[in-house]
Amino acid sequence: MEGDRVTVLIGHAAPTRALARPSGRTLRFLPPSLFVLDAVLIAFVTGAAAYFAHGMPYLDPQVGLTIADQAAGTLLVAGWLLVIALGGGYRSQVLGGGSDEYKRVLNASLTYTGLLALVLFLAQAEVSRAFFVLLFAIGLPTLLLSRWTARYALHRARQAGRLGVPVLIAGSPRHVDEVHAVLDRARWLGYRVVGAITPAGDTTPGLSSVPVVGSTDDVTTAALHADAQVILFAGGSSVSAQDLQEKVWELEERGIGVVVTQGATGITSNRVSYRPVGGLPLMHLDTPAWAQATRLSKRTFDVVGALALLAFLSPLFLFIALRIKLHDGGPVLFKQTRVGRQSVPFHCAKFRTMVPNAEDLLAALHVSTGYDGGLFKMEDDPRITRPGRWLRRFSLDELPQLWNVVRGDMSLVGPRPPLPHEVAQYDNAARRRLHVRPGMTGLWQVSGRSDLSWEAAIRLDLYYVDHWSMLQDLHILWRTLGVVVLGRGAY
Repeated sequence: MEGDRVTVLIGHAAPTRALARPSGRTLRFLPPSLFVLDAVLIAFVTGAAAYFAHGMPYLDPQVGLTIADQAAGTLLVAGWLLVIALGGGYRSQVLGGGSDEYKRVLNASLTYTGLLALVLFLAQAEVSRAFFVLLFAIGLPTLLLSRWTARYALHRARQAGRLGVPVLIAGSPRHVDEVHAVLDRARWLGYRVVGAITPAGDTTPGLSSVPVVGSTDDVTTAALHADAQVILFAGGSSVSAQDLQEKVWELEERGIGVVVTQGATGITSNRVSYRPVGGLPLMHLDTPAWAQATRLSKRTFDVVGALALLAFLSPLFLFIALRIKLHDGGPVLFKQTRVGRQSVPFHCAKFRTMVPNAEDLLAALHVSTGYDGGLFKMEDDPRITRPGRWLRRFSLDELPQLWNVVRGDMSLVGPRPPLPHEVAQYDNAARRRLHVRPGMTGLWQVSGRSDLSWEAAIRLDLYYVDHWSMLQDLHILWRTLGVVVLGRGAY
């Protein structure tokens, strides 16, 4: 034990990576294209900041740009691009998926702001404060918006079947099916599964929709025959760490990309650092992300955000309450016991969307639908009222939970708040969800909502617990707007 770290001896295994962005030959144009786009935007923003700060005297033909002005502007643009590049903002593995891309651009830009301020101070340069402030006040949002626009265009192209990377999944049939289901649901990632590679003689049930094209004994031959650009190693793909390492070496020699699912170790990459000792790599594990998710900064953000939304949406609250009351005369709110952080129960409030005796009808629905545990959802639940269908479609029934956020029972973003009988079925892994406050929205909502299986919802919640960051919370809130407006996966 070393401070807040745990040291694990991992022998000669290659560092395991989580599912990353495809880096095949098809998308080699993406990093240089974003580099050029950023260069144009930073140059434009530099000119705009000079215009608003100085009135752009350089456009006067009698004044013009001096050589010093041109050099300073070029260095400004080049320096910003260099810091973004050094911060990994153009790495193909982070482009097009997750919040890591935005975080790298944001951190690099803030770092460059500090470095530039320090250089200008030491050089005693005469630079307008207005220009300096405007440069980053305009430039940073512009860069982030351009990345979002580029990502949106890329996702639309991938969902339409273009710009995909042909992938083979290597592993046992059960693991192949699990990974294929995730990739099929998240087509915007750009992985186009063309087949599976399984251990010879493995008769495990599975592979209902993925053709087997080879054996894990010779993944390179299978990849070449299938013209795959990436091999994705899932569980059961190798008999040992040394076996996996040798396969990776052979694939890299042929120019075939390699991705290893995080499930091979269960350890998130952002917690890992390596230190070789005596020729053996030691993996050091930092404090888990869920420990950060319980601190004051997130709680302050939750309270301020919830109070602001309560004030802003108060007219909508009144309209919904009248609509429910006038429909059948029943209560406006429905309160249900849910389980919060550290297994503490609380009363979760919602606008009522079902008939008043909905709980009495639940047992009969369990029997008729063959319910066997987990989250119970019906696409055409007969208990839902007419105004309730509208409220559920756009998740407006959950707005009263803003008060739960203010009270401290919930967070704006987090795992789905479970029912007590669901928690009773948790295994040790699922109980990790209870390390943080449940959320009004989360990865489960922006990734499919009620369309997700119980296992998929649990996996997403655990990923959030282990990967929490404030920037990811903001990213989820932004994606929630689109999901709620379109009403996808809600019933």
